[in-house]
Amino acid sequence: MLNIRLISLIRKEFIQILRDPRTLILVLIIPVMQLFLMGYAATNDVRNVPLAVYDQNRGPAARELLDAYRAADYFSLEYDVDSEDALRDLIDNGDARAGLIIPPDYGEKIQSEENAHVVFVLDGSDPTSASTALSAAQLIGQSKATEIMVERQARLIHSAPISQPLIVHTRVWYNPDLISSYYMIPGVIGTILFALTSILTATAIVRERERGTIEQLIVTPIRPWELVVGKLIPYVLLALFNAVEILAIGVYWFKVPIRGNLGLIFLFSALFLMTSLGIGLLASTLANTQQEAMLTVWMILLPSLFLSGFFFPLEAMPKVLQWISYAIPLRYYLVIIRSLMVKGVGFAALRQEFLALTVFGIAIMTIAVMRFKKRLD
Repeated sequence: MLNIRLISLIRKEFIQILRDPRTLILVLIIPVMQLFLMGYAATNDVRNVPLAVYDQNRGPAARELLDAYRAADYFSLEYDVDSEDALRDLIDNGDARAGLIIPPDYGEKIQSEENAHVVFVLDGSDPTSASTALSAAQLIGQSKATEIMVERQARLIHSAPISQPLIVHTRVWYNPDLISSYYMIPGVIGTILFALTSILTATAIVRERERGTIEQLIVTPIRPWELVVGKLIPYVLLALFNAVEILAIGVYWFKVPIRGNLGLIFLFSALFLMTSLGIGLLASTLANTQQEAMLTVWMILLPSLFLSGFFFPLEAMPKVLQWISYAIPLRYYLVIIRSLMVKGVGFAALRQEFLALTVFGIAIMTIAVMRFKKRLD
């Protein structure tokens, strides 16, 4: 009799689980998503770092040096510029993560068996990528120097001491000491804005529905748009307060600089909030319980954290995941907040990110509000 009762209870629980297919699907998908994200996105093995080249020599010796950097899969020679200002603009905009400057007399010094000097510039705003690229740049330079040294030695009749034929001078911009907090603290601001507003907004609205108070609000003279705005504004203010709190702690405790315009930081933060609030509002229209709302938001939050560049460099991920990351709004905000705080760039360098966040914010919020109004009706 005991076994029959136990089997009946187990059967009842399975029936209840199967009656809620939405939650069941979410519970089954999240572990698989975690597995693939951890397997492919959780890596610091940076490859194909975008490299800008300012070659003032344009000779065969310079081309051989570029071939050495091209042969290694650490760098991708994507930009050929004609000035240091153009190289700086590419790094400021985030299009290039490193730059190689070859002086006009490089080929002459190589041929005359003198010491040739080149400059390798790195974007230090991402310490993980920068440290890997720094080591790779030095190793490639040393390997090429050894090759040149062997060739020179072969031309000598008598053995003689040969000095280092190629010297690579490295410069790390924005974060010369490669301090990790310069990279993480701005990222924390973005994740707080995203996670706090989306989760709290979704659960707060669903909680009204669970308690039956949403019907009381509907029968009042309040308009649907007023209900939406009234529910969202408290979480906007709460998220902005937390952002200011983290920003102050980062600056005064962790000594993270704010080199950009503070007004731009709050402008872009407010724009990004429109996206995160829209996601929370949209999740509330898909869920019937707070548990479903939390799981729905986590379905979006989890890939956003891994594919936005918060934990791991995007350059280290497979190309497929890099393409998917362009559909993650948090990716653009992290570029913005890190560029404003660490690099000190202006609005012109962030126009693409501004346009992307504007499109995401308007589209997601419009869809969420329309679904919310329809559900109220």
